Order: sequence, then C-alpha cells, then structure tokens
Amino acid sequence: MPLSLEVNVAETSASTLNNSTRLEIYNFIQANPGIQFRGICNQLGISIGLAQFHLGVLKKAGLITFIRDGKYKRFFQTKKYTHKTMQLIALLRHNTAKNILKTILNQNKISHTELAHQLNITPQALTWQINRLTEIIQKNKDGTKTIYQLKTPYTPILTETLNLTSP
Repeated sequence: MPLSLEVNVAETSASTLNNSTRLEIYNFIQANPGIQFRGICNQLGISIGLAQFHLGVLKKAGLITFIRDGKYKRFFQTKKYTHKTMQLIALLRHNTAKNILKTILNQNKISHTELAHQLNITPQALTWQINRLTEIIQKNKDGTKTIYQLKTPYTPILTETLNLTSP
C-alpha cells in the first residue's frame, strides 16, 4: 500500500486549535481583522514570545495570514478577505486615514479646507494623508478649491470595511 502524503485540512485545523491560547488568538484575529502583533499581545495579555510561537503555528496551519503595513504586520483569517480588502482594512487601522474616509463617505463631497477644519488637523497634514489615499479618493478642482470624494468602486467596500474596523 503506497504512503499517502495528503493532509486533511479540517483535521489539521481542528488539532491546531486544540490549544486554548492558540484558539483565543485565532478568535481574536477573526473578531479584529487587521489587528497588529502588539495589539494581539496587549489585548490578550500574552507575552511576545508566546504570541510569536502561536501565530507561527496558526500561519503554518494555513488558518491566518498577514500583510505588511509599514513596519507592522496585520493579521487576518485566511481566505476571508481579498488582498485589496486587507490593504483597506490595514489603512483604516490608522485613525486619521479612517476619519478622513469616514467624513468623505458621509458628506459625499468636501473641500480641502472644510475637511481639515472638521478633522482638526492642519491643511499640510491633510495633504500628506490624502497623498496616501490617492487610490481611494478622487480630487477635483472647483476654481481655487480642491474638492474630495470617494472613487465610485470604493464606496460599498469602504462602507463594509468601516463596519469591520469600528470599535
């Protein structure tokens, strides 16, 4: 009888989640998509080494994945989100970017000056943030004013994703 190297994924997943700490981490990632490593450690009250070990086991078992967000790793349940959605969730984990997108979503169109005023940030800081969001935000000129609105394909996904990242 030939030796079979096939692995039953459901069986592997179940045995991987037999550990209470690992299950707690996995459930936390499911409930908080895009959470960063330190957030997992702090919120669950576990050490860095313990978190690294269990995240490694979960990753190897194919239960979680991560994307890089600058110097951070942001963790997600595997195969639940597209890469683009994971990037958007990671972006929305930054409060200023999240507030900018929420405000534009709620008002449909808003000028640069009014948006900076509503968010209580300088126009220069807003410009820097907007430059990070050019894939999502459309800029239009109205005389001397710059008007922002969301690019049409992003409105539904942004609405859904904001609900995932709201506390």
